[in-house]
Amino acid sequence: MRNTFFIVLLFITFNGANVFGKDIAPTFSQKLDIQIRYDDRSNRPSREQYRLRYYPSLTLSNAWSIHSFIVTGEDFSSSHNTFGSDDTDYLYARRLYLRHESESGKTELGIIPTYKGRVSSTGLSKDGWITGARHVRQLQNDTAIEIVVGQLANAEASEAFTIGGENKYFEIEYSANMGQRHSYEASFERMLNGTFVRVEYRLRLNEQDTAFFELVQRTDERAAKFVLGTNGETTINAFNTSYPVEYFAYYSYIDSRFGERAELIEDFLGTGHGASLELSGVISKKHDIEWFIRSDIVDSVSRLLAGIKLSFK
Repeated sequence: MRNTFFIVLLFITFNGANVFGKDIAPTFSQKLDIQIRYDDRSNRPSREQYRLRYYPSLTLSNAWSIHSFIVTGEDFSSSHNTFGSDDTDYLYARRLYLRHESESGKTELGIIPTYKGRVSSTGLSKDGWITGARHVRQLQNDTAIEIVVGQLANAEASEAFTIGGENKYFEIEYSANMGQRHSYEASFERMLNGTFVRVEYRLRLNEQDTAFFELVQRTDERAAKFVLGTNGETTINAFNTSYPVEYFAYYSYIDSRFGERAELIEDFLGTGHGASLELSGVISKKHDIEWFIRSDIVDSVSRLLAGIKLSFK
């Protein structure tokens, strides 16, 4: 099955115009971001790490395109390698999929992303993958419905393209905007031998700031995770200069009985009570360089992350 999928994509790549009925030349584009960070936890030695994320894509027509994702890191929710370590020099392709887009929505087929757009704190890690298909349908009144069917496993990144032997994955989600300030999502998920109901509500406080509440309830174990937080932009005034700083802060709680899905969550700090605050800003707009600093607390364990990020297009 794996080889068949690759052959289909290669056929589309080299015959794209003819396959889709338009005589156009495919267009290649790419994006790369590099992150270097310092990681210090109160219960283990500090370490220096790096991350590479590479996003190549091939546009075949106005509607059809092929996308991939290549990144450092060893497993589903990890994308960093450690400097000076002999056994953490990882770099794997984690996604390869065909996408069709139209005014009514989009369809993705292959080894696809875990998200359709913005990644929620209770959603699956944005560095992960699902083997299957996603369809997003835009409805009236600024609403949408998403259906994902496929397979998911808490696997190593080296196994992302190994199809078969994984747990079945199913998700159906309804999302809506209510005016300019309110939005919500509600979904049902079946994954990793568990069933989950997820809800999210976001309130736009002003042009810069948003408050949000998220809840994932495991229906077969009576275990839950909830998140309450805010994100946005503030300004630091110093030396007669206004410097914009983005922030992301939240409190979370996750039950120890939640299961494997906990470690696959985007903003997983650990089981129990946790809190996180991240600040970031621009060092150079011309060279697309940013700085960030983040502090996490989970029960009695604290963590400090600080570093820089460079982007190339």
